[in-house]
Amino acid sequence: MLNISENSIIGKIDTRKYSAFSRMDLAKSHALFTRWLALALVLFILFLMLPWTQNIQARGQVTTLKPEQRPQFIPSAIAGRIEKWYVQEGQLVRKGDTIVWISEIKAEYFDPLLVERTEKQVIAKEGSMRAYANKAEALDNQIAAMRNELEFKQRQLRNKIDQARFKIAADSADLTQAIIQDSVARIQYRRTQALFEQGLEPRTKVEDRRVKLQETEAKVVAARNKLDASRNDLSIAQLELSTVQYEYNQKIAKAESERFATLSSLYDTEAGVNKLRIESANYRQRSTFYYILAPQDCYITKAITPGIGETVKEGDPIVSIVPADYQLAVELYINPMDLPLIHFGQDVRFIFDGWPAFIFSGWPGQSFGTYSGQVVAIDNMISDNGKYRILITPGPNDKPWPKELRPGSGAKGIALLNNVQLWYELWRKLNGFPPDFYTPKKDKEEDKLKRKAPAKSLK
Repeated sequence: MLNISENSIIGKIDTRKYSAFSRMDLAKSHALFTRWLALALVLFILFLMLPWTQNIQARGQVTTLKPEQRPQFIPSAIAGRIEKWYVQEGQLVRKGDTIVWISEIKAEYFDPLLVERTEKQVIAKEGSMRAYANKAEALDNQIAAMRNELEFKQRQLRNKIDQARFKIAADSADLTQAIIQDSVARIQYRRTQALFEQGLEPRTKVEDRRVKLQETEAKVVAARNKLDASRNDLSIAQLELSTVQYEYNQKIAKAESERFATLSSLYDTEAGVNKLRIESANYRQRSTFYYILAPQDCYITKAITPGIGETVKEGDPIVSIVPADYQLAVELYINPMDLPLIHFGQDVRFIFDGWPAFIFSGWPGQSFGTYSGQVVAIDNMISDNGKYRILITPGPNDKPWPKELRPGSGAKGIALLNNVQLWYELWRKLNGFPPDFYTPKKDKEEDKLKRKAPAKSLK
């Protein structure tokens, strides 16, 4: 019965007496299904209220924390020909062990005594430099001697000029005396001549006075000639003083010119010596590149140019190595939209390729076979793949990573974020919203301390 009518017969008729009523009743299974459906709905609602940890998933690979611990190639520092290998692939070598020996292929370095001969050239150039230095010192001494000699000559000529001036003064006095004596003798002669004409003096006396007059006239001429000679000597001495100064200045200038030329040659030789020293050091350093040594404790992975007699260019890789001691890390690439959600020290869970795991991304505590780590580096520059790279290392108190891990292995990372309810996470996923932005507890505590600090300083 549908029980649609308002006039119900239930309670007025005994339905157990009629089989039709029993066939129209609902089955017990239907009621049970209804109960189970209601229970499932309640459980689903309760399930939606469970907590869920938001996360960012990304693919990456195992690498090393320090750059020097990553696989690398050992190049040849010089161009050469491979002569002998001292190792084999997979072998463990220690730092400083010889890996391969290469020989020279450039003609300018074929001489086996190149370093010794270059050092001999340096010694010869140093001897030439010392000779130039000695010559410059000798020229300095010569210039000093010529200056001393010039000073001595000038002093000597000044003394000679003073003597000539004194002599001129004396000759001038003699000339004055001779002129006075000539004037007296002329007066006496005229007086005696007058007295002779008057008959008062004899002729002999007149003749004596004439002789005396001639003698005084001769003395005047001699004194004048002597004074002129003294003046001429003074002019000659003054000319010699200016001449000797000019001559010695010319000699000193010539010696200084030779000195500067010698110093120039000295400096050129010194430059040549330094150049030869550099070449000798370069040759000596180049000779150490014939043997390629292990830069650190490492394993030989692959010989790039294995053949004996093969030539390599400068900078070409010869062998690839893997460091023996390294600290593992995982590099993950995350989308730019998720970058603000990544913080230093953030917890990240991993699934390594080759290690079985059973995970619940939203319930990290219920996952099995995962490993954890902490973010230690975040790139500020976007990578070529359009994502940002982050580095994760094992946490100090976390389960250690497998010892069998090697750089280059694949890894899937799950960065754990904020805790929300499951219904909210489903709603976020359906709408394509990013995970909620949040601030870690450490950053919140630091912000509180920064806010309190100014208030304390104001007090």
